[in-house]
Amino acid sequence: MTVELLLYIAAMAIVTYLIRMIPLTAFRKKLKNRFLLSFFRYVPYTVLAAMTIPWILYSTDSFITAAVGCAVALILSFFERSLTLVALCSCAAAYICSLILSLC
Repeated sequence: MTVELLLYIAAMAIVTYLIRMIPLTAFRKKLKNRFLLSFFRYVPYTVLAAMTIPWILYSTDSFITAAVGCAVALILSFFERSLTLVALCSCAAAYICSLILSLC
């Protein structure tokens, strides 16, 4: 390994540690602000959606098939189906949609 690579690894370790340590030291008391509590409650869902939605919509060659698969996943998730069923049905819907589009 080169020295430059080791410096990159060390810098990332320090940044990762600081990101996790600073909130623990800054917020020693229990938060009582309703705005901050609601903000921190929704941050994980927002970040997850921001990371996954673009990948979902560009996961196939056609935006239409990806949108159909995403719609099926959202509908099944709304009705609280299992994660395995949601994944299988959304993949199947995208595949069937691509077959239909290839025939047209």
